[in-house]
Amino acid sequence: MKRLFLFAVSVWMSFSVAQAQNNDPKAGEILEAMSSKYKSVKGFKATFSYSMESPGSGIKENATGEIVVKDSKFYLKLGSQEVINNGSTVWTYLKDANEVTITDYEPDEDDITPSNIYNVYKKGYKYTLVAKESNKVDDVIDLTPDNKNSQVNKIRIIVNKKDKSIKSFKTFERNGNKYNYTITNFTPTAVDDKTFVFDKTKYKGVEVEDLRN
Repeated sequence: MKRLFLFAVSVWMSFSVAQAQNNDPKAGEILEAMSSKYKSVKGFKATFSYSMESPGSGIKENATGEIVVKDSKFYLKLGSQEVINNGSTVWTYLKDANEVTITDYEPDEDDITPSNIYNVYKKGYKYTLVAKESNKVDDVIDLTPDNKNSQVNKIRIIVNKKDKSIKSFKTFERNGNKYNYTITNFTPTAVDDKTFVFDKTKYKGVEVEDLRN
């Protein structure tokens, strides 16, 4: 489940568009407007639906989740798992085992998280407006990594034309796996930093495994 999160929802912040030669100027305008929307809020809460397909293993998964985001911090609930990241420490709680694992946050440049989905294209990706899938309601933009050895082959972001919000994003891996996140509700809100610290007093009998250096 932790791996799911690394390709998640997001949800998600700052940005400046680099107009590379192979980038689509129209797609860049849309991404800039979308990013500015999320940059303007102090924090947000969102609910989403999630699906994963792995043709190689025949696995299909579906779940719903909730996310709270502030700057680089996030609190994710997905199925029976909770992931809390305060920017330096990550708590991963598994409800079925009543166990929390604590690790240092060591972001990888290929990770897609709720706190970077809105500026992931800033570096290392080319972006294109998918005209054949664009319509009167949404804009569809494909991001392709410059690194041909990246595990991610493509990211598809669907942006609402009217309010510039992300409706969904999907990651395609070179091994055929697909991860899709659809935002079902989005609410800008002020968020207390205490939200991003695991409070074990709220989890009676929880077993703690601290793997920090």
